[in-house]
Amino acid sequence: MATATLLLLLVCFLAASFLAAGGGRRTVVFLLAGQSNMGGRGGATNGTWDRVVPPECAPSPRILRLSPDLRWEEAREPLHQGIDLHNVLGVGPGMPFAHAVLRSRRLPPHAAVGLVPCAQGATPITSWSRGTELYERMLARARAALSLPGGDRELAALLWYQGEADTITRRDADLYTARMEAFVRDVRRDLNMPHLLVIQVGLATGQGKFIELVREAQRRVKLPDVKYVDAKGLPIASDYTHLTTPAQVQLGKMLANAYLATLL
Repeated sequence: MATATLLLLLVCFLAASFLAAGGGRRTVVFLLAGQSNMGGRGGATNGTWDRVVPPECAPSPRILRLSPDLRWEEAREPLHQGIDLHNVLGVGPGMPFAHAVLRSRRLPPHAAVGLVPCAQGATPITSWSRGTELYERMLARARAALSLPGGDRELAALLWYQGEADTITRRDADLYTARMEAFVRDVRRDLNMPHLLVIQVGLATGQGKFIELVREAQRRVKLPDVKYVDAKGLPIASDYTHLTTPAQVQLGKMLANAYLATLL
């Protein structure tokens, strides 16, 4: 009897591990890249994270994260732990995005959302150009997310929130459109996905005085299948740079709406 119980527990454990890795079900995968507001600083702008996790950011067996060592695991805040290095991390838009997508019932029954965090704080767009460490890390993580054994996976979109570091000099602001378009073309070519959906977030804040110039540059990106979600007006923390936790929740829902609109 004891042996049978142990065998049953072992089977249950293996089954749970298999499902947690995405095995036996479809997983819709999203890349999360950019700088600190994508990495998540909600509740973490005073040197420590307040550990407040809203219901919209709670863990779920149907929301997975690709870990720093390239394993699928149940996602939880801070989503970018071990990825956005040397920073105090908090709530970002990824978890509320995933919950909103699942609540929409637009995915196949029992499908999971797979989140691939790649963001790194304080990085200009040149740090994401083809051949850089961050660019190559993002592509390696994307490929791993799709190639790990178990389950049926598809890369649905790249969620991109970056540009605050490009507001410091006029030159970087003026070049932002061309650099962003080159980035999108390179990612699509290197992943062999010419129509990969990219949803970019319009800046709410910046590290310099050329915020409006970068926002205009973001809106000038006219490549096919590039969508724009505007973060301007969302609540900002006391550091005048990072979104608050409620703002991140709202942004996640806005990103989800932009993605879901493409499924109509």
